[in-house]
Amino acid sequence: MKLHTYFRSSAAYRVRIALNLKGLDYDSVPVHLLRDGGQQLLPAYRKLNPSALVPTLDDDGALIGQSLAIIEYLDEMHRQSPLLPATALGRARVRMLALTVAADTHPLGNLRVLKYLTGEMGQSDQVKLAWQQHWLATGMAALEALLTGSSDTGIYCHGDTPTVADCCLVPQVFSAQRFGVDTTPYPAIMRIHAACSALPAFQRAHPAQQPDAE
Repeated sequence: MKLHTYFRSSAAYRVRIALNLKGLDYDSVPVHLLRDGGQQLLPAYRKLNPSALVPTLDDDGALIGQSLAIIEYLDEMHRQSPLLPATALGRARVRMLALTVAADTHPLGNLRVLKYLTGEMGQSDQVKLAWQQHWLATGMAALEALLTGSSDTGIYCHGDTPTVADCCLVPQVFSAQRFGVDTTPYPAIMRIHAACSALPAFQRAHPAQQPDAE
């Protein structure tokens, strides 16, 4: 397997965690989102992923984009260390938590959104940072409420083994801290983040540990 990835991409970070939790070997293929005008925009990469986003998983020629689709594919193809609960209700809850990050929060701080904000919309870097911090904090508050409001929250987002939700939570905390969001109002998130960060699978997936890290 090959993972087309960028070390600071939250979406790629999620997939790296999942691959590590599954114990799957893969080759990392860096796609630099800023170099050469954005390598994800070059024709060669667009052939792999017309959305011009990372990550893209290449599993023996089968190409899959979108981090959650990749993770669920890996979970179905490799049954060890399942990343979704056994019950329908449990799976729905984990997907809800994951999508609170991946669908509701992360897209608003995506690089192409921020470039449009400062480019075509003519906003300053200060406005861009305020935008990022607002939506990151809004998403964190929603996730915190979901976690604290359910008895299904355990050591991790759902019970006492990592799930897809944890694969999403940890990169989101990385982004929040990177852009100066105060995380102290979110003790449940930070407790789960600490538990995940103690695991080698999460440690190896960290942006600083990637071959393209700068």
